[in-house]
Amino acid sequence: MINSYENIILEKEDKIALITINRPQSLNALNGKTINEISSALDELASDHEVRVIILTGSGEKSFVAGADIKEFSDFNQEKAEELARNGHNNLFNKIENLSKPVIAAVNGFALGGGLELAMACHIRYASENAKLGLPEVTLGLIPGYGGTQRLPKLVGKGIANEMIFSAKMIPAQKAKEIGLVNEVYPIEELLTKTKELAKIISNNSPMAISKAIFATNLSDTDKGFETEIKYFGELFEMEDKKEGVSAFLEKRKPNF
Repeated sequence: MINSYENIILEKEDKIALITINRPQSLNALNGKTINEISSALDELASDHEVRVIILTGSGEKSFVAGADIKEFSDFNQEKAEELARNGHNNLFNKIENLSKPVIAAVNGFALGGGLELAMACHIRYASENAKLGLPEVTLGLIPGYGGTQRLPKLVGKGIANEMIFSAKMIPAQKAKEIGLVNEVYPIEELLTKTKELAKIISNNSPMAISKAIFATNLSDTDKGFETEIKYFGELFEMEDKKEGVSAFLEKRKPNF
């Protein structure tokens, strides 16, 4: 375990890193310090060649992240509010989405506002049966500011995204799975185990291929998507992972990436 952070716990084991947001007294709400610490941990893990998959979760069994810490920005003006949102995008949310290693959210309870936006920035989402997800910003006279209006429609479709954003309703985990917002739902006591099982499977595959797949998939709704896929597909033919993977297949053994 690494203890250089105050609001998160960072652990590494068997090619997998676990970041636990640890502010249970505030239901793991995101404040500036927590955002900066998660960002720093991601930078550390991105350059750690032993780590191939990252899991992001919250401490306890009540909340993944209950939202942004409203007390921090309650008196902001327009300029400061735009700076807050832009810094959040650049420092954390976009960083997760564009990280070269898969990030899996283990949503262990409330994922509201910035918490749901954090989960949506991750590449895969597993949730506990007690999880509740929503974007309540319009009840504060605001809109989501950390990517909610952009990522939610891509995951669930524009109509459902509009309903969730306009109504500010929370939805249960099973409903979130039905609409494609989360991949799987498990009992709270199984959530982290199941998430680690998936991470282990991913960690045994080619890290270079997965990195290219992340970048290509992130462009799937742009006019650059197909050309990027073709380019990366070709590039991988020159890399050691492809040589090992194909050799292992032909030799009927498991690849060693």
